[in-house]
Amino acid sequence: AVAQQLQVHIVPHTHDDVGWLKTVDQYYYGANNSIQNAGVQYILDTVIRELSKDDEKTFIYVEMAFFTRWWNEQDDKTQQLVKTLVNNKQLEFVNAGWCMNDEASTDYNSIIDQMSLGLRFVNDTFGCQARPRVAWHIDPFGHSAEQAALFAKMGYDGFFFARIDYADKNLRGSTRNLELVWRGSQNLGSAVDMFTGVLYYGYGPPPGFCFDVGCDDQPIMDDTTLFDYNVKLRVEQFLSAVWYQWIHYQTTDVMLTFGSDFQFEDAHQNFKNIDKLIKYVNEDGRVHAFYSTPSRYIDAVHAANKTWTLKTDDFFPYADYPNSYWTGYFTSRPALKGYTRVCNNILQACKQLEAIHDGFPGQTQSSLDLQMAMGIDQHHDAVSGTSKQHVAYDYAERLHIGQVECEVLMGHALSDLAAKDGSPPLDLQFCEYLNISFCPSSETDTFNVIIYNPLAVDYGKLFEIGRVFSFPVIGNSFDVYDGQGNPVEAQVVPIAQTQQVVTDANYLIYIQPKGDIPPIGFKTYFIRPTSNVRHTSARPTKVYQHRNGDKDFSIANAVLSLTFDGVTGRLKSMTNIASDVTASVDQQFMWWNASDGNNVNSSQASGAYIFRPNGTAPFPINPGNIAQVTVVSGDVVQEVRQVFSPWVTQTIRLFSYNVPVFEYTIGPIPKGDGLGKEVISRFSTNLTTGGVWYTDANGREMQKRVRNYRPTWTLNVTEPVAGNYYPVNSRIYIQDVTTQNQFTVITDRSHGGSSLNDGQVELMVHRCLLYDDSKGVGEPLCEPGDTGKGLVVRGTHVVILDDLMSSINYRSLVSRALTLGPMFALQPSTGDISDYITYYNTNYTGLTTQLPFQLNIATLQFLSSNTLLLRLEHVYQIDDPAPFNNPVTVTLDNMFTGFSVVSVTELVLGANENIDNVQRLQWNVEEGSKVSYKKQNVFGPSFAVTLNPIEIRTFELEVKMKQ
Repeated sequence: AVAQQLQVHIVPHTHDDVGWLKTVDQYYYGANNSIQNAGVQYILDTVIRELSKDDEKTFIYVEMAFFTRWWNEQDDKTQQLVKTLVNNKQLEFVNAGWCMNDEASTDYNSIIDQMSLGLRFVNDTFGCQARPRVAWHIDPFGHSAEQAALFAKMGYDGFFFARIDYADKNLRGSTRNLELVWRGSQNLGSAVDMFTGVLYYGYGPPPGFCFDVGCDDQPIMDDTTLFDYNVKLRVEQFLSAVWYQWIHYQTTDVMLTFGSDFQFEDAHQNFKNIDKLIKYVNEDGRVHAFYSTPSRYIDAVHAANKTWTLKTDDFFPYADYPNSYWTGYFTSRPALKGYTRVCNNILQACKQLEAIHDGFPGQTQSSLDLQMAMGIDQHHDAVSGTSKQHVAYDYAERLHIGQVECEVLMGHALSDLAAKDGSPPLDLQFCEYLNISFCPSSETDTFNVIIYNPLAVDYGKLFEIGRVFSFPVIGNSFDVYDGQGNPVEAQVVPIAQTQQVVTDANYLIYIQPKGDIPPIGFKTYFIRPTSNVRHTSARPTKVYQHRNGDKDFSIANAVLSLTFDGVTGRLKSMTNIASDVTASVDQQFMWWNASDGNNVNSSQASGAYIFRPNGTAPFPINPGNIAQVTVVSGDVVQEVRQVFSPWVTQTIRLFSYNVPVFEYTIGPIPKGDGLGKEVISRFSTNLTTGGVWYTDANGREMQKRVRNYRPTWTLNVTEPVAGNYYPVNSRIYIQDVTTQNQFTVITDRSHGGSSLNDGQVELMVHRCLLYDDSKGVGEPLCEPGDTGKGLVVRGTHVVILDDLMSSINYRSLVSRALTLGPMFALQPSTGDISDYITYYNTNYTGLTTQLPFQLNIATLQFLSSNTLLLRLEHVYQIDDPAPFNNPVTVTLDNMFTGFSVVSVTELVLGANENIDNVQRLQWNVEEGSKVSYKKQNVFGPSFAVTLNPIEIRTFELEVKMKQ
């Protein structure tokens, strides 16, 4: 029984994928309709027209990648009309990022960037009164705790989505807990509490009430003289849908979405029927229906003053029925996932140099093209790997266009920073294909390289992963010098045949710089050929072929020893000499046979979204998983090159004072046997882990995972493999609480990962599937690659074995080094080194001193002349031991060498509003402590800023540039 009249909030909307079955351009213009009938420009045209006719009507819009295009095409009259509709709260922006981003495969830095790009457009165009208050992720396939915490720090009052595990939804619905308070960060506590709602009917209208041109549901036929008059029937059907939803929620306010994918192309047809529905429902009088928006709904729910259950874990993995786990997309399109991470690295460096240079007035290049391309690429059908193949090509092409723009900009900036008064500009070039050992600029007789470090700490002082750099060269005899003309230790290594793809180079030169690359700065090195092989600074290399069946062999440095099995050629054990920690570690490549959907349990196949193996035991790459091994030894780098098959190879590198790097090359995956394959790298150790492992959330906080378990409901284990897969954005680790040791794998891109047995870590690195999974994309996922024979993927895993205390340090620092690695700007040169040193700076630092090791500069971005955006972050967690978790205070006034700070305004995380102007709604929760940090204001003249564990703070800086 309803004690009071239900208030039915009708929310008209459209869900506009920024690429999926069609490219973003095709979706905007309504092109290529043989694939899908969808044209975003027509949606906005007709919606605005209908809203202008009736001030009661409302509509919400999400994707600024589309809206900005449409806005820029409108005349002044239409733009003014839209501003009036926004001011009248008829047109409401929800979410309002550049896209509706994926939550599993995205890095937090890219999430913040794409949200900020859209939010700042809304603020700059419509003012602070248009600031979105509701986060709206109605289509992503699972939800990250970090995403919720980021939304809270952006100032949102609520978060709505549609997809959660079928069992979770059933339990929540039966207990009326489909709305809750989500605390996405245990570090930030109640400060990030977020009211969260699960939409009952997905993100479409109630069943039977789709009035769009593509729907078959009956319209409201209200002419009593016609035989098909159906008002009474339709009112009863609607009330039934309302009541059925209401019994699963707490308050007397009910929110119903009207719209779906690319709907409202004919807004008149939709609104005419909704108008009639509202009219006749209200005449009936049992409920009150009206046009509304999510923010109006959330205000009404808040006014009910209920107490809500508290959630502290995440909503991964997502299954829509027992044999359908959406865990395949954690790995789908691994090359695009890797390229996305590379482009984020480039974008952050590009924005830094653009800021240091105070922009480039009069030049066409800027970071904006790459910002927009990256914004599109975070979409939940882009980096997720769930688009059609031609759309994936479009995403990659956009990224590359933006990358080239940024490389030109960075070249100009570095040249200006290097050139002394009157010196001509440098012709700097970038190597886009170092992953396949191809770089025309280094494949010359002589070249100079400027190495730019985008980190806020010296690159190499605190961690060694970045201290060695390599470039393809022709020849094996070189001298290397630093910016003072001193010799630098180096090593020339023959390129493995498996790596000689498109290059004429036959060697890689590994350079081990003396000292460190300064923070937000660069150093210059000179590479010169020499005929005197015995007296070069590039040390010689020994190469030998290991014979399987020989005794075990090892490679080692002062810190670490890796032992390999003499029979299999695989890694056998690791010893951390510095920490006196030893573990057996057997690393293998294997493949899961992908289900084709033809079995007795389910017709579900593996596909772009779904991971569903045929069984619980993966297959070896070859019988016995034996690797043919070549060993490379030298003073700078040691390598163990493993060939498991023509399509699976790996090089394990160990540098001086360094953690090992596992560089795998997978593909083309064979499919002639008719079997889809999902390839994994599995590490089996002797650590006792008790069914527990940890994965990161979007590169930030760690999430505890327990095998065959969910924290908020009893799991029915129907898919023991896929149901235990979770997203791994940057790191996964297991711990032995008895020995206090930890085994960590740090990744260069997002993967699906798990620990299916105690002591194991596995990561899925590639997929080739022969069937579609029937989740919408309509084609099997087996990428053709550049030859049409299949995609070849090369990626990197960094492996750490250490005690718990040391692992805390390494996992954060090494992850930062992989995420924000150095930029290499090369200049083919035959000039004299001494002349270069005379006319150019060979060393530059953007910071007066490096930041404390707990901190990182997440964003340094040019906004306008003398106005910059700065985000500082604390990278450790509150439960990490001291000194990692200590609050850290820095001053902004003289932090940078190129400019002084005149004034500071703190903003919300999305950089679209003064933080003092945002007062989020507070919610009553059943349990949980109210732990949060008290906001600390920033005052001149020093502008001291304190950061607590995992905190990000955002500032707009007014600066004065120095000469």
